[in-house]
Amino acid sequence: MARGRKQDLRSRLNISPVVAVPAVILVILILPPTLYLIVTSFFTTRPDGSFDQFTLRFYTQLVSSPFFLSSLKNTAVYAAGSALVAIVLGVIQALIVERSNTPGRRYVFIGAVISLGIPHVLYVVAWLLLLGRTGPVNSAIADIFGAGDGPALNVYSMWGMILVEGIGFAPLTFLLMSAVLRSTDASFEDAALMAGAGPLKTFRLITLRLGLPGVLALMLLIGIRAFESFEVPALVGLAGNVTVLTTNIYQSSKSVGAINFGESGAYSVCLMVVVVLLLIWHNRLSRHAHQYQTITGKGYRPRIIDLRQWRYLTAAILFVIFVLAIVMPMAILVFTSLQPFYEGVTADSFGRFTLENFWVVLGLSSFHDAIVNTLVLGAATSCIVVPFTALCAWLAVRRYPGAWLLDQIAMAPLVFPAIVMSVAFLHIYVNMPFPIYGTLVSVIIASAVRYLPYGMRYAYAGVLQIHIDLEDAATTSGAGRALIFMRVIVPLISAALLSCWLFVFLLTVQSVSLPLLLVGPGTELIAVTLFDLWQNGQVTELAAMGVLWMSFMLVVAACFHVTTRRYQLSA
Repeated sequence: MARGRKQDLRSRLNISPVVAVPAVILVILILPPTLYLIVTSFFTTRPDGSFDQFTLRFYTQLVSSPFFLSSLKNTAVYAAGSALVAIVLGVIQALIVERSNTPGRRYVFIGAVISLGIPHVLYVVAWLLLLGRTGPVNSAIADIFGAGDGPALNVYSMWGMILVEGIGFAPLTFLLMSAVLRSTDASFEDAALMAGAGPLKTFRLITLRLGLPGVLALMLLIGIRAFESFEVPALVGLAGNVTVLTTNIYQSSKSVGAINFGESGAYSVCLMVVVVLLLIWHNRLSRHAHQYQTITGKGYRPRIIDLRQWRYLTAAILFVIFVLAIVMPMAILVFTSLQPFYEGVTADSFGRFTLENFWVVLGLSSFHDAIVNTLVLGAATSCIVVPFTALCAWLAVRRYPGAWLLDQIAMAPLVFPAIVMSVAFLHIYVNMPFPIYGTLVSVIIASAVRYLPYGMRYAYAGVLQIHIDLEDAATTSGAGRALIFMRVIVPLISAALLSCWLFVFLLTVQSVSLPLLLVGPGTELIAVTLFDLWQNGQVTELAAMGVLWMSFMLVVAACFHVTTRRYQLSA
């Protein structure tokens, strides 16, 4: 047995030369910022950024500071609350769409994909306009119940952060939960209905329990995303003096004076540890998923429950959620973009419609530069991530010696919250011998590392569907490895790779927290520009720029939806 273990260890440590090259590239991309981030939290730095003396001062200050404990508590409450809101809305939508005969339910998928085309920072701004002091919600409450000393609803609070983040993640939760319900055998639901249970009782006692691993995994996933969220805490929380770990990291890295590398590194390491613990919990949860397996080779079929007259109620629920998550944010942005100044939705404001904001934005050279830089960033990141992860996934699926390393290393960036990765690359770039900090190349490199796991999952799933006999036939015909990969593998998974390309593009161009600390003069990006416009109080220009960019992104999101559906149909 001991000899067998040694042989197994040797086989795992044996690395093929074909695998060694991409493995070295991955290590070069991921390891330096990781190590530098950790080291800076244990050393003081000189004015030039070099290390000085070893110290635990940054961690002792962190632990002893009441602000850190308060931020940690706020982060936990914010993550749990927003995950709960997203799960409730997403699961309700998924249950109605996948398990009922509600009219118009298939249009929910279109609405969910449309949400992918709205930059998250723009979505947050839209809700601040809706729920702000002069927003239509507070104005309506004041008209109905009478005006008080202040706004009836203060969105710049913990509940405001939870609500905005939760509603923003609801479409993604719906898409993921729909996949879970679509692959769950409905024979147990049939048995419950035949035993006399009604549709609601069947949903509660059977469907939800069978989907419990999926619900818990989604709860954890959304919680992790909320832990590393930046846009909502920065735009909503800071204005209400509610700080979380990501905003602490941003403030320590964006100080007026010299950057406090040690403090930002310590905050980043703490947040990274929290995310690692949550991912470990998620992996342990996945190990017990076999207890809920219901799909066998016999009798599996999905089932649509006839809700009869109740289907109109569920249709109304879907419509309300769609209006809440999509229509209202988009409508307030369009309305604001047509105003010379924003003072809420009033009767007089409808007589002040103007296109001046659009002409101003279109005439700005910085807007043109931001569009070009954003498109270059998204395209370059996708073009780096997709072919590289396709090669790594092929080697891993075909179990080349040592290829398991590629899968493990490529998934490592998942433990880095975006703001943490931004700090890590910031530390690297400012200490490099050649000027790369503040350039578009620096953001492209960081973004490519950030989205490696997404490319790996897409490509891995695509390669798994290809039978090895096709490669054996090509080998018999005299083709080498490179030719097999280019002429056999890539064409067969092209639909998956195109979906991956569009998905990575959408994620890259929407991100604020990753490029925020890395951009400089001449490298303006749309998402960062929108963030800065809100900080400067230029609301109408922000809305006009957001509407123009959102229109373009909706086209890209529609392309992503079409290619994804074709990929699923072909699969």
